Amino acid sequence: MPHVFINQIQPGQAIDDIYMVNQPILRSTTRGDLYIAMFIADKTGKLNARMWQASEEIYNAIPQDGFVHITGRSELYQGVLQVVVNQVSAIPVEKIKLDDYLRRTEKNVRQMSDETIAILETIANPQLKAIIGVFIGDEPLMKNFRKSPAATVNHHNWLGGLLEHTHNMLRAATILFPLYPKVQKDLVLAGIFLHDIGKTVELNYETSFGYSDSGQLLGHIVQAVIMVEKKVAQLQAAGIQIDDEPLNSLLHIIVSHHGQYEFGSPKLPATAEAFMVAYLDNLDAKMNQVTDKIDNDPGEANWTGFVSSLETKIYRRRVIEQ
Repeated sequence: MPHVFINQIQPGQAIDDIYMVNQPILRSTTRGDLYIAMFIADKTGKLNARMWQASEEIYNAIPQDGFVHITGRSELYQGVLQVVVNQVSAIPVEKIKLDDYLRRTEKNVRQMSDETIAILETIANPQLKAIIGVFIGDEPLMKNFRKSPAATVNHHNWLGGLLEHTHNMLRAATILFPLYPKVQKDLVLAGIFLHDIGKTVELNYETSFGYSDSGQLLGHIVQAVIMVEKKVAQLQAAGIQIDDEPLNSLLHIIVSHHGQYEFGSPKLPATAEAFMVAYLDNLDAKMNQVTDKIDNDPGEANWTGFVSSLETKIYRRRVIEQ
């Protein structure tokens, strides 16, 4: 039986299929009855799922990040599609066709990688060029950079998403540089490349998308700083001097790229280059969320469901034909 993808599910539809499960939580109703809240997902999206009249035994048999066979029914709850689960059982990953469940970038990975490196090779400052060069020369790291998602949920949450996000930002920056000639171009390019490099170790993306233990403990910003400092130590051990001022300016871009404290930024942007990277990061992430919702939100109504990360619904009807 062919897999029924998340974006094909309609309200009132019987469900009998295998999905990825994320973040299952055992909770109690106001009457004290146990139920399980979780997300089910495949490469086309994810849905909230609820299993009422659950038990600790059922909950303990569900993987925290893995695959389950569920039976149940879809329904609309407060205008949002969800699945009510009647039965659930774990499925070994060996029995799964992963291409049905892990989204991949629709763009050409090799082309994006080549263009990313070509843009970075325009960096003229020898110290920044050396730092970027030692990252590019680390093939195991670059393999993960080309494969990693940029996030687990909100934006570019697919294999190759980190590369796609970084490539987009680099291309946007090269277009903007002529408008802002006082911005230090080399710092911006290096900062864009390294701002999310910690995602390669923060996230798990072999059989499902989630967080590594070190990712949970440290987060990608701290991990990126550690990675840069290790590469700089490697360069200095080889006799290549890296001065404090360009290094600190580069690290500042990394630690401030979330833009606001409430978004998990350890520091606020305090240089022109940091502001540019933070805004380019936010722009590319937001536009990706909007266009992805327009393309993939279930149903064909003019409005998508409420998008919590954007704090709005998205109007997706095209009003100008091209």
